[in-house]
Amino acid sequence: MKAKELKKRYLEFFKERGHAIMGSASLIPENDPTVLFTTAGMHPLVPFLLGEKHPLGKKLANCQKCIRTGDIDDVGDGSHLTFFEMLGNWSLGDYFKEDAIRWSYEFLTSKKWLGFDPKKLHITLFAGNKDAPKDTESEKVWLSLGIPEERIYFLPKDDNWWGPAGETGPCGPDTEMFIDTGKKKCGPDCKPGCRCGKYFEIWNDVFMQYNKTKDGKYEPLKQKNVDTGMGVERTAAMMQGKKDVYEIETFKPIVDKVKDLAGIKNPDEKQTKLIRVVTDHLRASTFILAEGRIVPSNLDQGYVLRRFIRRSVRYGKLWGIKDSFTAKIAEIVIDIHKDEYPELEKNKGFIFDELNKEEDKFVKVLDQGLKQFEKLGNDGRISGKDAFVLFSSYGFPVEMTEELAKEKSLKFDKKEFEEEFEKHQQLSRVGAEKKFKGGLSDASYENAKLHTATHLLHKALREVLGDHIKQMGSNITPERLRFDFSHDKKMTPDEIKQVEDKVNEKIKESIKVEKDETTVEEAHKSGAVGLFANRYGEKVSVYTIGKYSKEICMGPHVKNTSEIGRFKIIKEEAVAAGVRRIKAVLEKS
Repeated sequence: MKAKELKKRYLEFFKERGHAIMGSASLIPENDPTVLFTTAGMHPLVPFLLGEKHPLGKKLANCQKCIRTGDIDDVGDGSHLTFFEMLGNWSLGDYFKEDAIRWSYEFLTSKKWLGFDPKKLHITLFAGNKDAPKDTESEKVWLSLGIPEERIYFLPKDDNWWGPAGETGPCGPDTEMFIDTGKKKCGPDCKPGCRCGKYFEIWNDVFMQYNKTKDGKYEPLKQKNVDTGMGVERTAAMMQGKKDVYEIETFKPIVDKVKDLAGIKNPDEKQTKLIRVVTDHLRASTFILAEGRIVPSNLDQGYVLRRFIRRSVRYGKLWGIKDSFTAKIAEIVIDIHKDEYPELEKNKGFIFDELNKEEDKFVKVLDQGLKQFEKLGNDGRISGKDAFVLFSSYGFPVEMTEELAKEKSLKFDKKEFEEEFEKHQQLSRVGAEKKFKGGLSDASYENAKLHTATHLLHKALREVLGDHIKQMGSNITPERLRFDFSHDKKMTPDEIKQVEDKVNEKIKESIKVEKDETTVEEAHKSGAVGLFANRYGEKVSVYTIGKYSKEICMGPHVKNTSEIGRFKIIKEEAVAAGVRRIKAVLEKS
């Protein structure tokens, strides 16, 4: 079964069971400031998991584009990816454990759907701890479906518990489904969760039934939710009997192109891993660039994108690829996915331009690193500190330092390099943890005030700068808002003041914020504007602020503009060609 057919069947299955089908949300989160990218289907649903009413109802399903960088060092094995597609179904206070599990079992084992042998199905459940009891409710459902006790495993919180994403918020136990691949056990303790490859995780049902409070207590949630996830690429590989995801039809043409450009016909184990890394990273880069609002940089999403591209280029240079090649790989990615994701074809020129620019820039950096390398080694060795300076200051890969040292018969202290690298990683990690603390609970009152302020800002920008202004993205934390918009020149101090004054004028007028639910077509007919409105589904929420602003939006909002406070723009800057960014805060009025 091809990936496209798997997605089609999944959405058909849940549509038959009363689920509304949503489009994929953007890879750049709009309502969750705690992550750089959409890492799961639940991120666009944050306000609704917390109790806000979704315009499409309580039962939803979709196929979501995702990016995760937590496992970046594992990329190159048979299953880890940075960009992937996730099938998911949600209950927002509707069905719970019994229906979710029964539907998972039916879709996996029924011959009408995926047709896996029920005898190969193994299940893991939450074992319980001081905060929450053992999940015997889910166990009873699995037993009633014919899964015997010996194929049900109770595992600790690290394995079978989801969330909260931050210090507080919704969380709960999950049940994971594994397929026995038929491989021999690696030892007596081999069971689902073991990384030997015998058990292949295929689906995860999360039951959000608790709320973790600030004092560390786990209280039952009034609205109990179900959030499930099935990886498209991994499941397709399993359905096709492939050893790894890189052999399925959405990867093989990319892998073949990389091999062709590198002049490698029969790669060894090390070459295979590097080919997979380049395939994965350039596929992810293509999808990030297709959003049309992120470019390679040293900050946030732009930094991740830069890392993906540069990592790919350095491996290409190790193989001796002389010409620019990243855009050639992107062309294959676009061709494979353009029917399902039209933004790839629409932003093709932008994708190619940014890849070529970043590749050219990094090739020059690599040349500088080579010149610096030539100055080292006079004492017969390359120290770990030297290698780290090459890596951090010149973007020079340690693999290249190691190979060049070998060629010149120089000793290389890799352990010292790793110690330097680990010191640097710890500093970075502390910074990242501080920056992205939070979670679902950040859909707070402060967040709602800032979210409503973006509507006023959007309208004020159109009034001051012109109707060509379009929202290109936003990111809201409880402390500030960030708003990206289409405009080709720097705003003047007078324009910034005019925008600020217009927003504050509407706040002072104490205008009621009203919500309506309608179709995308009717919303547009009524004059509502909205970013990626076509991705929300058949019904959308429209927020009207008097006669001033009307927008399609899925975030949290206040009831009246008087609640917002005083609006202050703290920065206006360029983020890409033709895209500007405003950062603003709210002060007490």
